[in-house]
Amino acid sequence: MPKDGKKLVLGIEGSANKIGVGIVNEDGDILSNPRHTYITPPGEGFLPRETSIHHREWAIPLVKQALEEASVSSEQIDCIAFTKGPGMGGPLATCALVARMLSLMWKVPIIGVNHCVGHIEMGRLVTGAEDPVVLYVSGGNTQVIAYSEKKYRIFGETIDMAVGNCLDKFARVLGLSNDPAPGYNIEQLAKKGKKYIPLPYCVKGMDVSFSGILTSAETLVKELIPKGKATPADMCFSLQETIFAMLVEITERTMAHVGANDVLIVGGVGCNVRLQEMMNTMATERDGRLYATDDRYCIDNGAMIAWPGYLAWKCGQTTPIEETWCTQRFRTDEMVIEWRE
Repeated sequence: MPKDGKKLVLGIEGSANKIGVGIVNEDGDILSNPRHTYITPPGEGFLPRETSIHHREWAIPLVKQALEEASVSSEQIDCIAFTKGPGMGGPLATCALVARMLSLMWKVPIIGVNHCVGHIEMGRLVTGAEDPVVLYVSGGNTQVIAYSEKKYRIFGETIDMAVGNCLDKFARVLGLSNDPAPGYNIEQLAKKGKKYIPLPYCVKGMDVSFSGILTSAETLVKELIPKGKATPADMCFSLQETIFAMLVEITERTMAHVGANDVLIVGGVGCNVRLQEMMNTMATERDGRLYATDDRYCIDNGAMIAWPGYLAWKCGQTTPIEETWCTQRFRTDEMVIEWRE
């Protein structure tokens, strides 16, 4: 235990193309949070096998870097937390293996964490939001969530692809770089757009659909850009405006249902400034407040796993070593949130 007597938890996240290792103490102070991203060439996505190899190469160096930046030794770590799911099978298994090894070597308990809950608790920690409606938007998930009776309840979600996946695929259509992220490059290009191109608006009750919008956008790129009737910037602008309006609509409907005025955006797409602007306008009109973070905490990182790992551990939860497997399907509302009233 460190000299100040505070418990320390090391968290490992690697459910997609980023692997991160974070160390937090019992007060929620983030002592270190290094990560590394597997970046593919323009026009290509990332595959499980290659991503797993990347994570294997970077896992131990990141653990060493996290310990060094936090100025602690392995003997001072009290618990290991890892992403149990959801995510890509190979990368998840790689990180679970590393977490299991460290737990056995250092003789400390281990606990599996739901990736989605990790995003929510990191957002609440960093922003100070108490009980907001949560819009969780990333490359693999799109959900509107509210807390009730020890669970993060899902009120609405995508019925096909995640919003981040939609943006990533459209970036590949335009041949945009994956560095630092395709969604980020779409956001920058959209700022130069001057013409709105109508796209399908697919809200189905409390849920949303992005596959048809993507197909329509791909078709319009081939039809309009060669004829000079639209630019890549116009298409990025139009896609963002359409899908973000859909997300604001279902978020506001959830807020009305549960009687909440505050909203927290988490997940990688939550870094998008335009999405934050649109959500803030809606929240302000409801006399509420938007809570959002930057890419340090929106994007997958180790600290977002370490913190809920500590919260669960302090409530007496641990994961038996024989149950430290991971799963690609682990819904947000499956994890019991013992640390909240």
